[in-house]
Amino acid sequence: MRLDLRAVDEIEEAAINAGIAADPASFEVSHEQFARMRRAGRPPAEVRKEHITIRLSPDVLERFRATSTGWQTRIDAALREWLRSHPNL
Repeated sequence: MRLDLRAVDEIEEAAINAGIAADPASFEVSHEQFARMRRAGRPPAEVRKEHITIRLSPDVLERFRATSTGWQTRIDAALREWLRSHPNL
């Protein structure tokens, strides 16, 4: 499916704006309000993880991926646990 990225003509623009104005749930942000907005989302982590490449056995990777979202974090936790159980390393 291709997007139609043609320019909107004045008549179409007026119809769009009329629809927005008629919708009681719509809200148009002013330029001043937009300028005061801050990016939302996850705050920066206190400890940033390092991006690496690692080779794992297919069965290990499959089992962790099967646990759904957060599987990489669970691998990190498993490695931390292994380090705790092997303090002489």
